[in-house]
Amino acid sequence: MAASGDMLLQVRGLRVHFPIRRGILRRVVGHVRAVDDIDLDIRAGETLGLVGESGCGKTTAGRAILRLIEPTAGRILFRPRQDPAGAPVLGDVEVARADPRRLKALRRDMQMIFQDPYASLDPRMKVGAIVTEPLRAHGIGTPDERRQRAREILAAVGLSPDHMDRYPHAFSGGQRQRIGIARALVLEPRLIIADEPVSALDVSIQAQVVNLLGDLQRQFSLTYLFIAHDLSVVRYISNRVAVMYLGHIVETAPTDALFDRPLHPYTEALISAVPVPDADRRRRRIVLQGDVPSPVNPPPGCPFHTRCRYAEAVCRTEVPPSRPLGEGRHVACHLAEKLALRGIA
Repeated sequence: MAASGDMLLQVRGLRVHFPIRRGILRRVVGHVRAVDDIDLDIRAGETLGLVGESGCGKTTAGRAILRLIEPTAGRILFRPRQDPAGAPVLGDVEVARADPRRLKALRRDMQMIFQDPYASLDPRMKVGAIVTEPLRAHGIGTPDERRQRAREILAAVGLSPDHMDRYPHAFSGGQRQRIGIARALVLEPRLIIADEPVSALDVSIQAQVVNLLGDLQRQFSLTYLFIAHDLSVVRYISNRVAVMYLGHIVETAPTDALFDRPLHPYTEALISAVPVPDADRRRRRIVLQGDVPSPVNPPPGCPFHTRCRYAEAVCRTEVPPSRPLGEGRHVACHLAEKLALRGIA
């Protein structure tokens, strides 16, 4: 779905640092810098893909935006439909500083689809109770109205209303993920953060769920933050892509521009690993040397310089700012202009 011009979510300087405690007194001896000063913008109606290696901080960033994890620092500006009293909201709300009452109201407009469809559903609850629970928590409708709403949402995700009286163990992985999607949709949110929503599914089912998410986006005017490590899926569903490495956003660009002409060396390496469905065309695979540095003790300068084949002296001492380079692209690399002229893609 094409993005509109209305900014729905703005993230500025988001940090999530987890303390490391040791000793009998449990003193803080360091921090895991899971998310380290990232900026994100998401417009109403678009899908922003967030990609990177496992452990780079993607899921932590998504949960911090919803305040399922408390951010250490930063601003999260979101535009909900209404305030806790039910009046329309004319401006942005600061999620990171919202009190419990305001935060509960924001939950109606910000929902999450979790990665594991087996672990995210309570095995002791029937499907009807799982899908209606958000409505009950927010005091929406009578019991009969809530069940009717659940039937409508289950039908929208491709499940039968008869499934409401069954337990999660009776369903396949793909069906369980559809139940999780229904639970996220039942409150009619504006923003859905989809955390690796197809990675735990069989390949044959992944395409069905991705297509379902696209159909639901058009039907319900949804906005997605789509977190994944499968770049083929991200390219198919996303309007724009943000690339994350060691807690930092290193490149953000429209999807086609990013895949056709990556300007950050890490993005270049990621895209080189994507299979090309053409027997006559081969892509030169770039194998990164070394391991990802520890987020407990990240390297000075550019976080990627220890694995970058283009690194120069400045990369080892100065953190590169994220700079606009046209086409709606931002790149955090000291050498981005030089590499663009050289044509690293």
